[in-house]
Amino acid sequence: MLRVLSRQFKLMLVMLAIGVMLVSCGGSSAATGGSNVASTATVSTMSTTPTAAPASGPVVVKTTMVSLNGQSTTILTDIRGRTLYYFTSDTPTQSACTGGCASTWPPLLFQGNGSPQSATPLPGRLSVVKDAHGQQIAYNGHLLYTYAGDTAPGQIHGNGVGGRWFVATPSLSVLAPPTPGGSQYKY
Repeated sequence: MLRVLSRQFKLMLVMLAIGVMLVSCGGSSAATGGSNVASTATVSTMSTTPTAAPASGPVVVKTTMVSLNGQSTTILTDIRGRTLYYFTSDTPTQSACTGGCASTWPPLLFQGNGSPQSATPLPGRLSVVKDAHGQQIAYNGHLLYTYAGDTAPGQIHGNGVGGRWFVATPSLSVLAPPTPGGSQYKY
């Protein structure tokens, strides 16, 4: 009886730790974006270390088609086909996702020379931002991340998490730098 209680207690502690980690990232385990991609039966192990682009070439981003909110949509992926996300709490020059958050949302890092490139033409601009993670790749001023909850290419389980994590698409608008002194709307 004591062993059963001990196992239940350990399981409860693990669940609590996962919940605390998700809350620290501004998220929850339920996506509010309504992902319509079916989970695959193949589960691969995914490192929670930052996603690094290969040093041998400047191509770090690809595109693929998925069903997003019931519509066929082109999204950005890393070179392994994992979905890329952006965090609305970031600024164009600084990540708001650090510590435990960066374990759940590994930043896409650039480890090459020159500028990061896409395997397919994009209407926006890829760039590198030097921040606490290293040389993080950004698209139109939005820092890019993968999601530890996506265990296979094409999955979009992170879309809408916490109302602040979203799939990066080629049409992602340019993120304007923050206005000094507050909102541009002067409320």
